Amino acid sequence: MDWNNTKSIFIMVFFVLNIFLLYQFLEKINDYQYESFTESSTDELLKEDDISIEFPLPKQKLKDQFLIAKSKTFDKKDLQYLKNQKAKIIDDKKLVGTFKTPVGMKAEIQAADVDMFLKEYILKGSEYHFWSYDQINQTIICYQVEDKKMFYNNSKGKVTLYLNKKGEIVSYEQMYLEGIEKFNKPKELVSALTAIRALYDHGDIDPKSKVTNVKLGFYNSLQTTSVSHLLVPTWWVVLNDETDLFVNAFDGEVIELNTEEKILE
Repeated sequence: MDWNNTKSIFIMVFFVLNIFLLYQFLEKINDYQYESFTESSTDELLKEDDISIEFPLPKQKLKDQFLIAKSKTFDKKDLQYLKNQKAKIIDDKKLVGTFKTPVGMKAEIQAADVDMFLKEYILKGSEYHFWSYDQINQTIICYQVEDKKMFYNNSKGKVTLYLNKKGEIVSYEQMYLEGIEKFNKPKELVSALTAIRALYDHGDIDPKSKVTNVKLGFYNSLQTTSVSHLLVPTWWVVLNDETDLFVNAFDGEVIELNTEEKILE
C-alpha cells in the first residue's frame, strides 16, 4: 500500500468532514439568531400595539406529529351500562341519551363539575373535556382529548349536553373518534410566540388585546375524509378570555374558523 496516497485520502476525508461539521454548526447559529431576531421583533410589535401576554409562554422547542383516527360505530353493547338514561343510536355514528331524572348542576358551570359528570354518565366520558357553556341556548360543549391535548372544534369527537330552564342536564348527543394512531415522523413545531405573531400579521389581534390562554391541541386537517380523520397539531390562542383562534403548529398558518364544518359535511 502506498502510504503517501493513503495519508492524502485520510487528510481529504477529514477535510470534507470538518467542512460538513462547520456548515452544520453555522446553520444552527443562523437558525438561533433568526429565531432570536423574530421573537425580539414580535415582542416589540406587540408592545407597540399594547398587546399583552398574560402568562409565560413555553420556551422549549416542541415536536409532534399527525394523528389519524376513525369515527366509532356504536352498537347495543355500548348502551347497556349507561346510568339513568334511555339511549339510542342514530346513523351508527351518533349516540343520543335522555335522562330519566335530570341531573342537576351548580348555578355557575365549572369545568371540573362537567368533567365529573362526563365520567359518571357518558360512554368513555373520561376522554372528553369541557370546552364551553352557552347560556342562551343552554348547551355545554365538550371535546375529545388525547394525551391531554384537545381535538378543537371537532364534531366527530364531541359531546353536547342540553340543559333545561332549571340548569339541569336533560339529554345529550355524542360522537367519538377511535383507533387513534400517530402518523408520520415527529416534526418540530412553531413556537407559541410565532403562532401569536401569525395571528397578529393576519389582522386577528387588535391593539390593546390580552392573550389570556395558549394551549397545544389538534385540529382537523384539510386531508380529512369521510372514513378517517387526519388531525394536525394546533395552537389554540385565546384573546381577552372570549375569542378563540387557531394556528397550524407545523407551518404557522392561521386556521380559518368553520373549516371543520366545511370539511366534515
